[in-house]
Amino acid sequence: MNKPVREASAAQKAMIVDCDIHPLQKSKADLLPFLEKGWRDHMKTFGGNIRQGLWAGQNVYPRMMAGGRRADAFPPNGGPPGSDLDFMRKQHLDPNGVECGMLICGNGSGMEERNLDYGAALSHAVNEWQIEFFARPEPRLRAGVVVPQENAEAAVREIEARASDRRFSQVIISPRANEPLGRRRYWPIYAAAEAAGLPMGIHNSNVNGGHASTGSGWPTFYIGEHYAFVPHAQAMAVSMIMEGVFERFPKLKVVSIESGYTWAPALGWRMDRHWEKMRAETPHLKRPPSEYLRDHFWFTTQPVEEPDDPAHLAEMFDWIGWDKMLFSTDYPHWDYDDPQYAIRFPMSDERRAALFRGNARALYRLD
Repeated sequence: MNKPVREASAAQKAMIVDCDIHPLQKSKADLLPFLEKGWRDHMKTFGGNIRQGLWAGQNVYPRMMAGGRRADAFPPNGGPPGSDLDFMRKQHLDPNGVECGMLICGNGSGMEERNLDYGAALSHAVNEWQIEFFARPEPRLRAGVVVPQENAEAAVREIEARASDRRFSQVIISPRANEPLGRRRYWPIYAAAEAAGLPMGIHNSNVNGGHASTGSGWPTFYIGEHYAFVPHAQAMAVSMIMEGVFERFPKLKVVSIESGYTWAPALGWRMDRHWEKMRAETPHLKRPPSEYLRDHFWFTTQPVEEPDDPAHLAEMFDWIGWDKMLFSTDYPHWDYDDPQYAIRFPMSDERRAALFRGNARALYRLD
């Protein structure tokens, strides 16, 4: 049974910045007005050819019911969850006091295409669609510049074209790329993002480079796939740090989205331990790896880890840095974190305001 849309309450007077909201097209036809005729014909005749061979419709292995979306998030007038702005307002933005929400587009946005030119056309179309269907009619929503990460030249063009448009707040790529993200083939993207003053939003998802989602192959169950989000995020961070991305781009900021975060302190300790013994291999690193992790990475809260003792989660925030934590809900997915109930440990009013609002406003230049 679908849940009724909640009304705003006195407890929700505090405004939040939601750093992970997923919009979706009602159908691929929504993108047609933003594609040149040749690519419209290509979409209708051939469709996509992504690097993940186990693709079926909008779901990838392991198949998720309704694309992993909440059963109560289907708009009453039809279409998939996340496709109806008015319903998004009524179900999420208004009752939860969302003063600003970051749109995160993933599957079908061009970054997973084998045909690099078609991927570039799709990324451009998705960026135009975000503005036309969401950011223009709803000023509370900010788009992310989706780029075809395997086509750095096209990605740079797309970033530069959006750099002056304040309706875009970050650049979106996937950690499941063809190669580790520290490789120099991706550096032009980082250079363009740094020059534009845009953080890199790296969202874990089913978008990938065609590799199995774990180092030992494909998991049997969805739960195995979901856990794999963490090693992907760790590998992304290690690659970017060890390859020297942040020495080359000292102003670059990375937001690790929907990838967990309690792993970050232990990863920093482990990298430092190995670097002490093998630092001669990476003379380009001028500081311990954990310092790059601390200075250049932000983390969204959803899905919130929930230890038996909530105080343990507060300790993780202490180790990571309270200024590097960003609240997110993952609306409209099934593991959505309701801001009224998420993160249930005591904190000061100052820290709560920073976590739910202030840190994101500073990072995304919302003031």
